[in-house]
Amino acid sequence: MKKSVQRALVIVLALALVAGIFVPAVAATIQAAMAVSQSEIDQLEEEQDEINQQIQDLENQLAALAGDKSAALERKELLDQQIDALQAEIDATQAIITALDGQIAQKETEIADLEAQEAEQYDLFCQRVRAMEETGSVSYLAILFNASSFEEFLDQAMLVTEIMDYDNAIIDALQATRQQLESAKTDLETARADQEDVKAEQESAKAQLDTQRAQADALVQEILSQESEYQATLNEIEAEEERIQAEIVRKSEELARQQAEEEARRQQAQNNGSSSGGSTSSAALGGYIWPVNSRRITSPFGSRNTGIAGASTNHKGVDIGGVYYSSVVRAAKAGTVIVSTYSSSYGNYVVVSHGAGNTTLYAHMSSRSVSVGDVVAQGDQLGITGSTGISSGPHLHFEITENGVRVNPLQYLTGYIQAW
Repeated sequence: MKKSVQRALVIVLALALVAGIFVPAVAATIQAAMAVSQSEIDQLEEEQDEINQQIQDLENQLAALAGDKSAALERKELLDQQIDALQAEIDATQAIITALDGQIAQKETEIADLEAQEAEQYDLFCQRVRAMEETGSVSYLAILFNASSFEEFLDQAMLVTEIMDYDNAIIDALQATRQQLESAKTDLETARADQEDVKAEQESAKAQLDTQRAQADALVQEILSQESEYQATLNEIEAEEERIQAEIVRKSEELARQQAEEEARRQQAQNNGSSSGGSTSSAALGGYIWPVNSRRITSPFGSRNTGIAGASTNHKGVDIGGVYYSSVVRAAKAGTVIVSTYSSSYGNYVVVSHGAGNTTLYAHMSSRSVSVGDVVAQGDQLGITGSTGISSGPHLHFEITENGVRVNPLQYLTGYIQAW
């Protein structure tokens, strides 16, 4: 009898070790992984709420300026800001969708692990029952009353208590696994439903983005086509572009002086024997490359017939079409970024200096990738094409300045396609 009880106890101990140590450790690891993922999703949703509030604030400002022709540039700038915010919202919702993808995959893995765990626990429980049957279906009372002495009775009573505790632990472990499994399935369905809701929000934001872009294009067309009503606005645009050009020339010359002074100090140090090495000036000689993959010129440099009353006939650069809101803008020549900002006329634009009086300008971008002071190599990314500022439809406005004067970029860019 003692051997049978000991045999049953060994089986119970093995079951208890599996149910009491291995299972909780696995569950805790899964729950910790899920907690991190949910925290990330919560943070992304908070960011999305902030963006939505920004969009609403911009909408209120636009509504207040509706129909005010004197505030046309301000309205266009607000539309550009709203378009940027809508793109940020789309990106934020995509991040949430991606995070939910990970959460769903984790839940599916957790469910599969719990189902396998439940099957294993049930199999071990069946082994426990079979072990009791092999001993002749010995009951707890039979073990107690078969004691040959009171001392043995006390020993058997303690053993029975331990066996009962382990048997109860097996059942509790099975029940706990079942509860975890049901909870995981509920969480999975919730995550799937949340993802569908976020996808619907993203589609709504995309539709709103298209609407805002159309409104922005229509406003620019209105400004350019109604010369008499928007003459003050057109004059303001022209004046702003001239102020920008003067500032570009000033900054380019200032940078060239700084580089010349640094080179002189470096040369002096080298002559004194305290330094060695060549120049590190960012000014670059040589040719230009196309700033975007497209070669389609939709508007030439200089005098042009726009077909739109009021539109400038003295184009200060070239417009490169055949792009959307996702084409990479690259540095046409190596140099140093001296301007990276937004203006009413150029929208998001970047200016790179290549030496005294030699600069390139990239305008109407949807986003900028560089900051003032960045040194860029030829072909480095500066931003993404768009239609910010006084622009109707996505394209890149590209300018080259030589000796402080704007020149025709098509003197340097070969293989272009005429589309005007």
